[in-house]
Amino acid sequence: MKKYKAIAMDLDDTLLTTDLKIAEQTKNTLMQCQQDGIHIILASGRPIYAIEKYAEELELKKYGGFIVGFNGAMVKDCKTNRIILQKNLPMSCIRNLYDLSRENDVFIHTYVGNEIITPKNNQYTEIEGKITGMPIREVTDFVKAIDQEVVKVLMLADPDYLREVYGKLNDNLGNKFSLTISKPYFLEIMDKGIEKSAALTFLCHKLNINKEELIAFGDSYNDLSMISYAGLGIAMGNAQNDVKKQSDYVTDGNDKDGIANALMRFIFKDIPYPQSA
Repeated sequence: MKKYKAIAMDLDDTLLTTDLKIAEQTKNTLMQCQQDGIHIILASGRPIYAIEKYAEELELKKYGGFIVGFNGAMVKDCKTNRIILQKNLPMSCIRNLYDLSRENDVFIHTYVGNEIITPKNNQYTEIEGKITGMPIREVTDFVKAIDQEVVKVLMLADPDYLREVYGKLNDNLGNKFSLTISKPYFLEIMDKGIEKSAALTFLCHKLNINKEELIAFGDSYNDLSMISYAGLGIAMGNAQNDVKKQSDYVTDGNDKDGIANALMRFIFKDIPYPQSA
């Protein structure tokens, strides 16, 4: 029996190539893992809607896989097609977050239904629209346009400046919200306690497996919690240096079949981690 029973992976810059596709070798390797009874978990900052086409491509419904969206705030069971975990931001905080975006001179957007809502369209929200395939709706009154609870709010700016904003907001808001940087120009704000590792803890309990039986792949700061949580945390070759430093193993980049190469090493060749000297 193989040691690992579940594999979690980020999407952008991890599972997906630069052109937002799953490479053939990586897909074939993941399909073989599922045929061997290993559960696949797609864990992304994206909305569930923007992950589903990749779940369909990998046949997660057939094999009993899961989608973790919004950095862990929502989990979907692909086999039953049901949301089994969801944690929203309270509507009362939207005004404060909007005011903070103006004070710090950064863009802001969120998701209502299958739309991206923003008071001012910008190059970073356009990137999100392209990545997710979701339409962008520019509104005159951002707070009023949000007529239901949302899962997360994003603040967006030049990466160097956004890191400064993150530091300041995390000091002031860190006791109330979970803040993380996904892509360098995306600062994601969610309810307290939301992170990918929390969703994976929930799924490991549901699947009756322990974290030592889990492999996690990622490339950015919002992947750190799941890389640290998993029995084997793997950073992509194109990952942020901080992510590489905190991982158990660094594989090849997302355009060089990094996931497939690592799975061949640790599952199909059954090389244990940690390796003996």
